[in-house]
Amino acid sequence: MSCDLTTKTPDASRSHAHEHGHDHAHGHDHGHGHGHSHDHADMTTADSRKRVAIAAVLTASFMLAEVTGGLISGSLALLADAAHMLTDAASLILAWVGYKLADRPADPARSYGFGRMKVLAAFTNGIALVALACWIVWEAIHRLLDPAPVLGGIMLWVAIGGLVVNVLAAWVLHGGDKHDLNLQGALWHVIGDLLGSVAAIAAAIVILTTGWTPADPILSVLVALLVLVAGVRIARQSGHILLEGTPDGLSPEDIRRDLIDHVGNVASVSHIHAWALTESKPLITLEVTAKQGACIETLRRDVKARLADRFDVSHATVEVVSEPC
Repeated sequence: MSCDLTTKTPDASRSHAHEHGHDHAHGHDHGHGHGHSHDHADMTTADSRKRVAIAAVLTASFMLAEVTGGLISGSLALLADAAHMLTDAASLILAWVGYKLADRPADPARSYGFGRMKVLAAFTNGIALVALACWIVWEAIHRLLDPAPVLGGIMLWVAIGGLVVNVLAAWVLHGGDKHDLNLQGALWHVIGDLLGSVAAIAAAIVILTTGWTPADPILSVLVALLVLVAGVRIARQSGHILLEGTPDGLSPEDIRRDLIDHVGNVASVSHIHAWALTESKPLITLEVTAKQGACIETLRRDVKARLADRFDVSHATVEVVSEPC
C-alpha cells in the first residue's frame, strides 16, 4: 500500500483514508501469537472439562450414601450436605456441558460460537449456590425451633466418608485454571460440600460427647453463609461478563491516554468499547483519528500492536480516519 497522500486533493485524501480505514477496521489479527493463544485455550478447556467430569463422578457416587445416612440419623447437617451434593452433581454436569458446547465452532447465526456457554454455566451455578444457602438457613431455623433427635454415630461415619470424597474432588478441581469462572464455580460447589462435611463431623462429635443437638443446625448455618458469599461472588463476576461489562484493566480512559501518548500520529481516540467474550478473551472496538499525512494502514497496525502488548488484547477492531484539514 502507498502512504503517499501528496498527489490527492484534501477531499480525496480524506475520502480515501476514510474508506481505507473502513476497509480494514473490522479485520482481525489471527496470525502467530493469536493462533498460539487459541491452542493454549483449547488445551486449558480440555483439562478443565476432564477435571469437572472426575469431580462429578466422585460427588454423585457418594450422594446417595449421604442421603441414606441423613435420613437414618435424623441429621440436618447431613441432609443439607446431601442436598448440596445433589446440586453439586447437577452443577458439575452443567459445567461439563458448558465446556462441550463452548467447543462447538462458530456459524452464521453465532459469529462468536458458543464460547459464552461456560460463563452462562458459571452464572447458573452461582445462583444455585445462593439458593442452596438460603434453603439451608431456612431449614436450620425450623430445626432450632423444633429440635429433633440425632444419631451422632451414624452421622459421624457418613460425614467422614463425605469429607474424603469432597477432598478428592476439590483437589482435582483446584489444579485447574484459576481464571476459569466455570471451573471456579464448580470448585466452590465442592468446597461448600467439603465444609458441610466438616460441619457435620463437628456436630456429630458435639452430639456424641454432650448430647446438644442444636449444634447440628447451627454449624449448618455457618457453612451456608460461606457458600452464600462464594455464590454471590461467582454470580457477580459471570453476570458482569454477560452484561458486556468492562473487564478489569481495560478502562476506556486509560486506553485513550496510552494510545495518544505511545503511538505516533494519533490525533485522538474515540468510541472505545471494551468487553469480554469469556473471562480470558477481552475484546475492544475503537476509532482512531490520524494526524495529517499519517499512513492509515501503518497506524492501524501500530494501534493493534500496542493494544496487544500493553493491554493483552489480541482481538481488536480498529477504525482509522483522517484528521480534518
